[in-house]
Amino acid sequence: MDAARYDERLGVPLRWWVQGVMLVASLWLALVVAVPGAAAWLCSGLALALLAALLLSYGSARVSVEGGWFRAGRARIEAVHLGSVAALDAEETRRVAGPEADARAYLLLRPYLKRAVRVEITDPADPAPYWLVSSRHPDELAAAIHGLTESARA
Repeated sequence: MDAARYDERLGVPLRWWVQGVMLVASLWLALVVAVPGAAAWLCSGLALALLAALLLSYGSARVSVEGGWFRAGRARIEAVHLGSVAALDAEETRRVAGPEADARAYLLLRPYLKRAVRVEITDPADPAPYWLVSSRHPDELAAAIHGLTESARA
């Protein structure tokens, strides 16, 4: 992988899908004894469609480093406005997202991803002092952002 190129989708884990389907199955079981079969199937089908829409929407956030830009979810910032980058372990992520958090920071965190990357923002016009972004591969993401900032400074 090119040092200044990275792309990741923060999709939800398989266990969330399994638990959601089990919840809908429980709903179906409760409905099938209380209402006519067709209504139970219709309500369960709608619940399953809603579950899929919610999990796909929540897990659709992308993190990418490409073309001089760092993107995290809907936010993006040009490489010239990025400062220091650090890949955080689970304990550091918990601390930076919790007790040591700055309310102005931009956060793209997912509870099923325990590690993150902290990126300092140097743009004086940007109110966010840093971005904290969850990742399955924080070391690779940090290296890509570092490569992006180095190429922007060159």
